[in-house]
Amino acid sequence: MTATLSDAEVAALQAIDEPAVGRDLLEILAVPSVTGSPAESELQHLLAARLDRLGLDVDLWSMDLAALRADPAFPGTEAPREEAWGLVATTAGDGDGPTVILQGHVDVVPPADSAQFIPRTEGDEIHARGACDMKAGVVANLAALTAIRAAGIKLPGRIAVHCVVGEEDGGLGAFATLRRGHTGDACIITEPTGGTVITANAGALTFRIEVPGAATHASTRYAGVSAIDCYLPLHAALTRLEAARNTGIDPLMADYPIPYPLAVGIVRAGDWASTVPDLLVAEGRLGVRLGEDPAAARADLERCIAETAAADPWLRDHPPVVTWTGGQFASGRLPAGHPLEDLIRDAHRDVTGRPGLPNRGAPYGSDLRLYSAAGVPTLQYGPGDVRLAHSAHEKVSLTETVQVTRTLVLAALRSLLTPR
Repeated sequence: MTATLSDAEVAALQAIDEPAVGRDLLEILAVPSVTGSPAESELQHLLAARLDRLGLDVDLWSMDLAALRADPAFPGTEAPREEAWGLVATTAGDGDGPTVILQGHVDVVPPADSAQFIPRTEGDEIHARGACDMKAGVVANLAALTAIRAAGIKLPGRIAVHCVVGEEDGGLGAFATLRRGHTGDACIITEPTGGTVITANAGALTFRIEVPGAATHASTRYAGVSAIDCYLPLHAALTRLEAARNTGIDPLMADYPIPYPLAVGIVRAGDWASTVPDLLVAEGRLGVRLGEDPAAARADLERCIAETAAADPWLRDHPPVVTWTGGQFASGRLPAGHPLEDLIRDAHRDVTGRPGLPNRGAPYGSDLRLYSAAGVPTLQYGPGDVRLAHSAHEKVSLTETVQVTRTLVLAALRSLLTPR
């Protein structure tokens, strides 16, 4: 510690149950809460029961998926799902002060090997699917709130924990939570930030390109048109488009070799080895620049495909079809100079003794943009390294998770107890 702490801060920090942080993380990591799966809902109910035992006002509700999907602002989804549950728990508050949100998503992407759902501990590290993205952040949120409650501190405002689903494929949970009226004066999302604070997110748009060809027997391939061959100039054009979109970079994104990647992740073509394929389907992800209208980004890619097709003798008369599927993440950022950034930076310094918490943007989409768009100043600060997310090597440090918990305690108390 590098600062003189108030009695309330000391009491809340002493109330953090550090062994429980590890136990709780192991417990929720063992729930295979793949986005859209029944286990995702199972985890929401498990967390709701725990929050209810803390004596909080708990709102656990089944989402009306049809109504949400019909909303013009719906952020899109990729994973099939039959249900989704929202979960918000709020302290009662002793006055009409501000509301601080601690937010985290409970869903994870599917692993290549289901054994990754069996958490294991190696020294200070816990390894499992979802360890850093972002169940350690969810546990830090719960541990911070639990400690503040255990210390018996009277708060003039409220602390709200938002546990959301569907973040990995668009942000359904955050979208539904905000639509239900759960907002606040500031939001901290405990996504993995690896010793930095993230105050802006680029966006990401999922696209599909259907490229037509003309089928024929492979022995007479000269009589057909391979959709694979037709796709190659389009792929080259997308590479050039990526380079063009990565000029004039915002300083928050300057640390990344490619701040706004354009990547094709799936290519499917053909149905028989001795048949010239008459259709290729490419699916990928287009990065959205900070402050860019997603509609302008879509137009950029559509124009690139159309202009390339117009220069090709076959595609000129058989144009590729571009559609926008899955998650549609706009960009978002904390307003410049907002005190939330200094609040986290100072709390982190007072916990770690290390000043100068770096600030940067992130090249991926997150729920930050939904809260920001709803008028809630939001940033990301949490345990783990995002480079390990979605990988077979996903892990998180317990020491770092406790450190984040302590920082959240100070940040929440200071935001509510400091005279405004």
